Amino acid sequence: MTNRNTARPPVPAWGAALVLAVLLACGCGSSASSAASATQNTCQQVSAVLSDGPDPGADPVGYAEAQILPLRQISSANPALRAAIGQLADAYQQFFASDGKSSTAAKAVAVASSKLNSICPGAAS
Repeated sequence: MTNRNTARPPVPAWGAALVLAVLLACGCGSSASSAASATQNTCQQVSAVLSDGPDPGADPVGYAEAQILPLRQISSANPALRAAIGQLADAYQQFFASDGKSSTAAKAVAVASSKLNSICPGAAS
């Protein structure tokens, strides 16, 4: 009977570390790109919502009213984006409630729009 156990050459420690590093990098990269893709998709949803409704120049109060519910229906895994969307919906709610007469509400819309545009460039333009 012959011994069929053949010794395998040892894997150098740096080789195992390299394989582990590559696997970790691949996992992190796909997770980061997945998060970026999800954020981009949410930004596209926000842009679509904000492009609907009355003309904001001709009917700013009607436009604000038309945006509140659709914005609140958008969900996002990105906490900063989720907060910015909520802030804009709240600002539109205040603007609508004041019938467009509150300068504080108008400023809140401008600030919230700017914050949203910092995450989703051009979405709230």
